[in-house]
Amino acid sequence: MSTPPTRRHALRALCALLMPFSVRAMAAANDPSENAADCVIPAKAGGGFALTCALARDALQAVRPARPPLTQRYLPGGIGAVAFDRVATGKLGGPGTLVAFSSGSLLNLAQGRFGPHSPSAVRWIATLGTDYGVIAVHRDSPYKRLQDLLAALRQDPSRIAFGAGGTVGSQDWVKAALLVRAARRDHKAMRFVSFEGGGDALGAMQGKHVDVFPGDAAEALQAIAGGAAVRLLAVLADKRLGGALTGVPTAREQSVDLVWPTVRGLYLSSDVPEAAVRAWTTAWREASAAPGYAALRERHGLYPFDLTGPALDDYVQAQIKTYRQLADELGLRRWHP
Repeated sequence: MSTPPTRRHALRALCALLMPFSVRAMAAANDPSENAADCVIPAKAGGGFALTCALARDALQAVRPARPPLTQRYLPGGIGAVAFDRVATGKLGGPGTLVAFSSGSLLNLAQGRFGPHSPSAVRWIATLGTDYGVIAVHRDSPYKRLQDLLAALRQDPSRIAFGAGGTVGSQDWVKAALLVRAARRDHKAMRFVSFEGGGDALGAMQGKHVDVFPGDAAEALQAIAGGAAVRLLAVLADKRLGGALTGVPTAREQSVDLVWPTVRGLYLSSDVPEAAVRAWTTAWREASAAPGYAALRERHGLYPFDLTGPALDDYVQAQIKTYRQLADELGLRRWHP
């Protein structure tokens, strides 16, 4: 029995009306960046990884306001080691699970501190910007300038306690080691107190349990904004920075050739479909190109450094090669070749 012409016309009209909605629904189902998703913070609260996920959440919400906000959850352990291992072994992941990383993550990966995994064990999605290292002390510290601290290190590096995120071989440890070497002393003689993230280390410095924080600018500025009594002796950039760091001299200005950028970004499991990788890459390209992104990035204490796709893969490989050379120079053990 055939459908009457008037009914056929009505069905065609209804299909034409619903088709755009069904196409959009199918696209959303295949695009994890449009659906509920997590940003894993692989450390405790208050550090740079938390800042990365906060920026990712705000940036994505700005360009795609209809999507659910990016959920933040913590998975501390080894300053990223636990999260990386779980993603690399398939215990954590999926198209809707992003994980924050930094230059410190690449340094640890270069030394094999993330387990027997290569850089290709995950999919590098995007860098959101770059932070810079700082040398900070308590506001009541006797060290008013970087040269004051260097003079004390020359006398006896073991009398000064550095406190920061990570253990021996972490990027904060490396910054401290390079500073001790700039004082012409053996970096193996320094005291370094390990914390699970910059937030804990800054808290310890507030209690005067450690003397120096060789951390990153964004987390230090965040602590200062919250009322912490912190003095910044130097920023480890190649030139003076603007914004809240306008009045902070670089280490180079103070005759210490120490530059340490801390790139911040996101990665996914390597097991996710290629379509999901493309979707997230497109999402972050849109976010970084949006008119308000520069101001948003600055509000989170970061500076321009935007990479995605093959350019980011090349950067990761080049940095790991550089970090392996630095690890050898500092006598750090590489757990896996």
